Amino acid sequence: MNLKSFKSKRTCLLIPLVLFMLCIIGVAASALSNLNLPQSSTTLDHLNQLEKARLLEIIHLRTTLGDVAWPGWSQAEIPLIVYNEQYAFLVGYPSPPDGWMKVPGLEPRGVPWEEIPEDTFEGHPYYRTPIIDPQKTPEGFTVLVGNRWVATFQTREYGEVHFYREFRNNLPPFISNLVPLCLAWGLLMGKTENYIAALEHESFHAYEGILASDRLKEAESMYSVEENYPFDKMEELWKQEMDVLLQAVQADTEAEAIELAREFLQMRASRREGLNPEQIDLERLREWEEGLAKYAELEITRQARTSDRYHPVESIVQDDDFKNYIGQQQFWSNQLKEAKKTQGRSGDTRFYYSGFALAVLLDRLMPQWKSRALPGGEFLDDLLLEALK
Repeated sequence: MNLKSFKSKRTCLLIPLVLFMLCIIGVAASALSNLNLPQSSTTLDHLNQLEKARLLEIIHLRTTLGDVAWPGWSQAEIPLIVYNEQYAFLVGYPSPPDGWMKVPGLEPRGVPWEEIPEDTFEGHPYYRTPIIDPQKTPEGFTVLVGNRWVATFQTREYGEVHFYREFRNNLPPFISNLVPLCLAWGLLMGKTENYIAALEHESFHAYEGILASDRLKEAESMYSVEENYPFDKMEELWKQEMDVLLQAVQADTEAEAIELAREFLQMRASRREGLNPEQIDLERLREWEEGLAKYAELEITRQARTSDRYHPVESIVQDDDFKNYIGQQQFWSNQLKEAKKTQGRSGDTRFYYSGFALAVLLDRLMPQWKSRALPGGEFLDDLLLEALK
């Protein structure tokens, strides 16, 4: 064997060895990084300053730009509940009645609220109640406290802890150790803007409850129908339908948008011949309930970046994960494209995106559509059909 052949053969042997060693190092680094992940919230019995800053920014954003996203949303009085593993915290509701009621069944949950001693939120008292049963949290939606609609979600800190916990619980230990969980969190939920958008989404559900409680409760009563909805059977037809809808949204001219919208509605009507009336209602109700909330969260955070008159609260600068809404316009566009991506998406999530896309198209073809959808409660595809007439 000559020297050149020997060197070539040695190189061929070394490359797999080097790649193998790099994999081992990567796995070890991933496992080590996962050892330092938070196991619980750092503060349990009150809201720390960072959590308060986030809630303050959420309230400030809605009261400043809410009307730009949806008429009247800025003026609505919507308290907030956030919770960690031990307590739920209520801000913006003086002297609240006991607990909360889950929507739509109005089952009573929780025990009496207590004022948090020696602490305030923007100079006003705020309240807590212990989480007695970890299976009965306020979740992420809207609930009734007394007769007031309240938006609910986890604290951001507990959201991160919960994310790591669920990731580990749902995968074998060896697999979960291969994934650097802090990187996964950063990619999926990392920016504080994502947290702000999530609570604005739930705040819009509270606004739906204020203006159209019967329609909201009707939408939330459809989960038994969802269990038998043929998601897999509809997947390919759904993708084709959403492709035409997105073409209509992105059309260069109004005439082209109208023609594509007609084609979309024809495809939708044809696809729905394979559904029963309740399954069709599920689609329409979810597009109204969740599609409008998706539209509101994306539109208000997009406006926060594009509006010259908007400035975040000063205290949010202490949050290193807050990026002053940079990239929200691009995120808005990317989320629009999600309407036709159904593979691997669970359950009714596809209707969040189709409802969002319909709302954007209605902005173009029926500028006054919002009062018909909320408080009117009219379905989005019905409004689009009327716009084409």
